[in-house]
Amino acid sequence: MKLLSVIVPCYNEEENVRDFYDELMKTENFFKQKDIEFEVIYIDDGSKDGTVSEVKKLHETDPRVHLVSFSRNFGKEAGIYAGLKHAKGDFAVMMDADLQDPPALLPEMYGYLESGEYDSVATRRVDRKGEPPIRSFFARQFYSLINKMSNADIVDGARDYRLMSRKFVDAILSMGEYNRFSKGIFGWVGFRTKWMEFENVERKKGETKWSFWKLFLYAIDGIIAFTTVPLAFASILGCLFCVLACVLILTIIVRTLVLGDPTSGWPSLVCIISLISGVQLFCLGIVGQYLSKTYLEVKKRPIYLVGEEF
Repeated sequence: MKLLSVIVPCYNEEENVRDFYDELMKTENFFKQKDIEFEVIYIDDGSKDGTVSEVKKLHETDPRVHLVSFSRNFGKEAGIYAGLKHAKGDFAVMMDADLQDPPALLPEMYGYLESGEYDSVATRRVDRKGEPPIRSFFARQFYSLINKMSNADIVDGARDYRLMSRKFVDAILSMGEYNRFSKGIFGWVGFRTKWMEFENVERKKGETKWSFWKLFLYAIDGIIAFTTVPLAFASILGCLFCVLACVLILTIIVRTLVLGDPTSGWPSLVCIISLISGVQLFCLGIVGQYLSKTYLEVKKRPIYLVGEEF
């Protein structure tokens, strides 16, 4: 029999662990008919609730359920990487424990992969029901911006919910970078991907762990990870202000020679100095972001540390 690895990153999902398992098992008969067995790998990202205890209860009744529990919170990107690293299956699927990634879609997703025409089947939301309008607006702007700036194919509304062949999983694992942005990595490795659309499903239990600020920082990480356009933008901006400075110097010289009044206009001078200083600090911030990521990368620290697993 072939093996399907179901990877479930979790952070404080005590209320959803059992519900997710029950929903997943509704597809078991379909996969048994295809001679495919499950392994369910819960990746606990340093949860502070009873997530680990709930997974242990499942493991006692079903040995196909496994746990990889981090020593602390390393973030969802580390959870995704750890799940793929521990997956032994011929296929692997990434799913959230909050049931916003409906397990009921799995049979249809496998049908596309079984045909041999695709190497992965990915999902995207066709709406953002239940999401604050301001978050939806900035999310759309982010997808539009990063696709214009990078060569990674990142689809608007893309979820991490993706069924992958072993070849696709191995390609992802070959990218062992510390600063990870999985949506970009999935697009960067290429291969043949089928996109499935579905309506957004609201979380039934618990609260989202993604605040607006966390999503904003995550977006910055994605841009820095997959494009150097901000650095080019900083360079172009620097060149433009150098030209502007030369024009202003010539203007001041001519004005002084003609009018003989070199002391007037100091308020505008202060404004110009403030503007240029702000642009310089902005450009230094861009360079600093890339430098900080390089600093973290060259340290070669592990992406995650395991506290417990079975």
